[in-house]
Amino acid sequence: MSIISEELIIVHHPEAVDRVKKNAMADSVYDDMSLLFKMLSDPTRLKIFHALFDGELCVADLTGVLNMTQSAVSHQLSMLKSARLLKSEKRGKHVYYRFNDEHVESIFRKAMDHVKE
Repeated sequence: MSIISEELIIVHHPEAVDRVKKNAMADSVYDDMSLLFKMLSDPTRLKIFHALFDGELCVADLTGVLNMTQSAVSHQLSMLKSARLLKSEKRGKHVYYRFNDEHVESIFRKAMDHVKE
């Protein structure tokens, strides 16, 4: 015979708990936010964001800015693009990258302002 122990959950403010639960987002939104923060947790990807503040850049130019191989930069760009943080446009032989929308740049700027305070 096995006994399964359930821990009793004691709530001190049920109204607050109900309010928070009512306003909770779907798990998929939390998953997407988690991915966003994961993408922002890498110094190389942050350097890419900072480089793109001055406008779009092609992969070759980003390799010069970051002093990394084209393969390494392309890998990071691919991750950022798949997370919908960057978008790209091919022009001739070059692929240019820029922020997907103003929210991405705003999030980065706010984080930068916060850590500089």
